[in-house]
Amino acid sequence: MSVSAPFPLSTRRHDLDWIRVIAFFLLILYHVGMFYVPWDWHVKSPHTVPALEPIMMLTSPWRLTLLFLVSGAATRFLADKMVMADKMAVGALTRARVARLLPPLLLAIFVIVPPQSFFEIVEKVPDQALPYAAFYLKYVTGSGHWCRGTDCLATPTYNHMWFVAYLLAYTLVLCGLLAVAGSLLTRLERGMERALSGWRLLVLPLLFLGLIRYALLDRFPMTHWIVNDWYDHALSFSAFLFGFLMAKSETLRQGFLRLRWPALLVALPAYAVFATYAWAYRADDAVPPEALRAVMRFVYAADQWAAIAAVLGFGARHLTRDSAALRYLVPAVFPFYLVHQTATVVLGHYLAKAGLPQGLEAPLLILGTFATCLTVYEAVRRVNPLRPWFGLKPRPAVRLETQAQPA
Repeated sequence: MSVSAPFPLSTRRHDLDWIRVIAFFLLILYHVGMFYVPWDWHVKSPHTVPALEPIMMLTSPWRLTLLFLVSGAATRFLADKMVMADKMAVGALTRARVARLLPPLLLAIFVIVPPQSFFEIVEKVPDQALPYAAFYLKYVTGSGHWCRGTDCLATPTYNHMWFVAYLLAYTLVLCGLLAVAGSLLTRLERGMERALSGWRLLVLPLLFLGLIRYALLDRFPMTHWIVNDWYDHALSFSAFLFGFLMAKSETLRQGFLRLRWPALLVALPAYAVFATYAWAYRADDAVPPEALRAVMRFVYAADQWAAIAAVLGFGARHLTRDSAALRYLVPAVFPFYLVHQTATVVLGHYLAKAGLPQGLEAPLLILGTFATCLTVYEAVRRVNPLRPWFGLKPRPAVRLETQAQPA
């Protein structure tokens, strides 16, 4: 059975590569912002900045959903390389994705994330803090029982690497679907092109996101714990599958191109309305009317999908060129993501103790986070045994061949 019919090959989508790089860059800035915004996080600045809340809301509704979408698209390009109608190739895809995602996830859980939990304990429950070696033993054995009231820290944990854990799970589900129902996914792709033609590309996904948020969010609040995070799974797996199916659709690419300005004109007022609502009811004891909460579910979805549609449309229009910078940044994304939050937590904890003016401290925290990520990336990409642990493909062995010389 040939896959060229159901999954035709096409050139690489540089716009999706650029979008992925930019979205992860924004994610790093977002996590630096979490150090300063009043919302709960692992460590906090002693001088929070409430005015950051609306700024954080600029990307919060759509950034991670967009990342799942482009991750699905990346999986599609890898799948086509492996000729996906061949069940042996489905197995090869499964092994390739597990080899790419599982080692960094394990490295994060047991090496990179523990300092985040350590400093969280130091700041939130200092009376329960231990020397790092003693902490780590309790961390890996899950015997710490670090609690503040009823809020307890369970270890070992993946913290920000929940995204990779979910991505690995979704990839395994997708590979199962490809193995048993590859032709069904082909028909689904074609049907999706027809169903989302014209204005429906903007409206129907928006309604879907609003409905699942309305129906599931109250029953299954987002926890980033994989076993019971059903609203997040409905949202993120749908985005992942959509990205897989739309990655090589010229029809949908043209649709996003045409809708980029209408999508932006929907996203901006939706953001303004929801950010105002979130600000008005930001207090812990603030309870909005139930009817207003229901309406805001769909306003949030309008911001979420319209922003994604605008990003995809403007990306397809302006981010189509390959470059040396893009070729450098695409493989750097995973190591940067792996390291960045620990760098922010550790640097933020110590910078806060230095008593610097906030106007100096925040730029130092941003620069320090990116410098740490860059240093780690430049180091590990040169050491072949370390590359798979940071999501990089091993470099092929260099073969020395001798050629017969002419007499």
